[in-house]
Amino acid sequence: MNIALIGYGKMGKAIEQIALSRGHQIVLTIDLGNMDAFTAENLARVDVAIEFTSPHSTFDNLKRLLSFHVPVVCGSTGWLDKYEAIEEYCLQEQGSFLYASNFSVGVNIFFEVNKRLAELMAPHPEYAIRMEEIHHTQKKDAPSGTAVSLAEQILQRYPAKKQWVNHASDKAEELAIISERIDPAPGTHKVLYSSAIDDIEIIHTAHSRTGFATGAVLAAEFLAGKKGIYTMKDVLGL
Repeated sequence: MNIALIGYGKMGKAIEQIALSRGHQIVLTIDLGNMDAFTAENLARVDVAIEFTSPHSTFDNLKRLLSFHVPVVCGSTGWLDKYEAIEEYCLQEQGSFLYASNFSVGVNIFFEVNKRLAELMAPHPEYAIRMEEIHHTQKKDAPSGTAVSLAEQILQRYPAKKQWVNHASDKAEELAIISERIDPAPGTHKVLYSSAIDDIEIIHTAHSRTGFATGAVLAAEFLAGKKGIYTMKDVLGL
């Protein structure tokens, strides 16, 4: 499979290593230094593009790739206010798109555990809920995209919580997410239910970027040759 990497930072390089180890070819890398190479002609031989850039550039990158009819796997976070517009544009172009806030197989299983735990805890308001997330200092958004996904999953299943906030809160309707930036942490996410009697918590701790990179390549393998909009639930059969 021929892959284009849009964004060639630490994640892009980690994805490159995994892709090559699985027998794929990286035929194009696009970064700030060579944006002039981001053309339909250069992308014509690409089976799938994997986009990991920054929040301010993601939307334009995705629209360009979809206009070139290149299947796109996207892992950038911090741009989801424009997600519906990308979905509409993908359908308009009859394109192929897969977004995940986190491609790690373990995190996507963690998502399912989080959903079920929120359902079980919803009838028990004596438990206070909070979330914590820790990432490296180069992380450009806070809370992380993964933390936002976890929070939205809880809000959908725990009616007492109406919105998440990125600070400590004593308001019953607010779900607090506490963000810390500490090097060299690749990513830790915790959901804590606390009462006077006991605590229940679930934690996912990444040890390196390898899990994220492997999941992104698995997503690219899944998306190649397909049309439509998909998620990691489709890739993993969850």
